[in-house]
Amino acid sequence: MIRVNNLHKIYGHGTAATHALSSINLEIKAGEFVAIMGRSGSGKSTLLHLLGLLDTPTNGDILIEGKSILKLSEKERGRFRLEKLGYVFQEYSLLSEMTVLENVYIPAMCLGNENSYKQRAEELLQMVGLGERAKHYPNEVSGGEQQRTSIARALINHPKILFADEPTASLDINSAQVILALFKKLNKETGQTIVMVTHEPEDRKHVDRIIWLSDGLVGKEATEPN
Repeated sequence: MIRVNNLHKIYGHGTAATHALSSINLEIKAGEFVAIMGRSGSGKSTLLHLLGLLDTPTNGDILIEGKSILKLSEKERGRFRLEKLGYVFQEYSLLSEMTVLENVYIPAMCLGNENSYKQRAEELLQMVGLGERAKHYPNEVSGGEQQRTSIARALINHPKILFADEPTASLDINSAQVILALFKKLNKETGQTIVMVTHEPEDRKHVDRIIWLSDGLVGKEATEPN
């Protein structure tokens, strides 16, 4: 599903340059639930943002389904993100003036599919346990429920890959476990490919494999299953 070849990311220039990632090579198979782990500052989120086309590498290549996504134009990248990729972040980024249901089908509206995807949005809310919250506004539901809403939103366009960046960092323990159990269920029952950044050691039990980063490099454990 994903292949990364000699990926580098450098911020700044000259003596002020920071090598966030260096010589990254890895593969993620279709249907895998992978965690990217490492200490703070190891390059976890940088790698996720590059894989998800939210940033551009300094050097190297990223292939998704055999296609070099770095060769796409900005317009093509935008379309690719919308059609093929889903994102869940630490911050839920829900629009306060829209209901939970409306927040879920916003990406579908961007593709011109508002009517056909309304039913899918309702089904996704049922899947994440929020069917009765569809008409509520974000400030009327809990943090965990907002995050589940953002997961439903990320799935609305049938993404090939779901990227999650510290999705439980702002949640209490119980809500975090609900989110992780939902990811695991989604992965096992639908075969959804999931790439998740996390710093929580206990999250290891939920994933198929861990990619360890240390100072911008992939550790030797990266290819070992959990």
